[in-house]
Amino acid sequence: MKTLLIHPQKTPLRGTITVPGDKSISHRAVMLAALAEGTSHIRRWLPAGDTLATLTAVQSLGIPIHIEKTSDTAWELTIEGQGLHGLRPSPEPLDLRNAGTGLRLLAGILSGQRFPSVLDGSEQLRKRPMGRIIRPLTEMGADIVAGNGRVPLIIHPASLHAISYRMPVASAQVKSAILLAGLYAEGETRVYQPGPARDHTERMLRAMGATVQEADGWVWLERPESLAPLDLTVPADISSAAFPLVAAATVPHSQITIENVGLNETRTGILAMLQAMGAAISVQNERETGGEPTADLTVRFDELHSADIGGAIVVRGIDELPVWAVAATQAAGDSTARDAAELRVKEVDRISVLAGELQQLGIDITEFTDGFTVHGPVRPSGGTADSHDDHRLGMSLAILGLLAQNDTLVHDAACVADSFPGFVETMQALGASMEWVRG
Repeated sequence: MKTLLIHPQKTPLRGTITVPGDKSISHRAVMLAALAEGTSHIRRWLPAGDTLATLTAVQSLGIPIHIEKTSDTAWELTIEGQGLHGLRPSPEPLDLRNAGTGLRLLAGILSGQRFPSVLDGSEQLRKRPMGRIIRPLTEMGADIVAGNGRVPLIIHPASLHAISYRMPVASAQVKSAILLAGLYAEGETRVYQPGPARDHTERMLRAMGATVQEADGWVWLERPESLAPLDLTVPADISSAAFPLVAAATVPHSQITIENVGLNETRTGILAMLQAMGAAISVQNERETGGEPTADLTVRFDELHSADIGGAIVVRGIDELPVWAVAATQAAGDSTARDAAELRVKEVDRISVLAGELQQLGIDITEFTDGFTVHGPVRPSGGTADSHDDHRLGMSLAILGLLAQNDTLVHDAACVADSFPGFVETMQALGASMEWVRG
């Protein structure tokens, strides 16, 4: 078991870095390129634990993928797409390990195939609810068997038809599963989202020639005859950038720049949440790649004040709330996040586990059904913490350790590679006092 040792940070963080490619886009690029007619080229693809699980599953479905390992954190993929009907049955269940995104989106694609499939995963993934995708896919005619609405999912061949589905809660994974099933459904597939949700699937489908339209909260797809190959450079993941951003915003006298960060407006909640606290963040060199906006971000240390967040801003930054809570420990006053009940069905119950770990490190945090309040400012005590095999929690605790009075040990920390391979090395490049030790 790998343990991360973090020392109190005594010097400012400085430098210019890049972070790995966007995990959400990397998942989708592999799956959709497999369905294209022809060869796709994907640069700066993220080789993290979750995305590698998706890549392996796609290979098991008969898709040839050539891999060039340009670095430990960025691969170039050449994917020989076999068309919408070119997938082949896997001889074994598809093991998505901890990749909830990969499993839910593949469920949409495999619901329309002419062969049966089994989607499985880790014990952690087996605990996560799948009913929110099973319900709409079943409405479309999918034949899915799942014990108690959880993994493994047994998917039998079925003929799909289009539906108009109103999501009770905005979810990019649910929306994407429906739209991907819509590639095989008779008619026009329509999804209503009651708030903002990530739109990477829609952008990528448009880049491949599909007709995807949006109006008044509705997204609809006309079933395409085929999909064109992708030529894509994956932007840096703003969810990964959030960790060095918070570190520089809270370690005195720090200033860093992170290059080529994806700034899709459905993902920039963390910037708005930090700026609501008074964080000094500037955006430069705005541009676009593969239909996705990117820019360079510079953040410097400044005094933070409390903020209350909820609603759409939380949806746009749901994955970053644990590290936002770290920033809140350094803000003057009580900072509250609400409307974040989705955190309870992530890799772990992130609200409960986050509150427990922060309290163990000397932070005063109050837990609610749909969020929490951090009572700041307070300097963490340091001590011993555990990631609970949750990559975002593990990295958040590491950033908190830089602000502590004493050393911090984060046990079971190897999971940070699920989304941010090279996290420790990237932070060390900025001068961060952290290192791997045997635990």
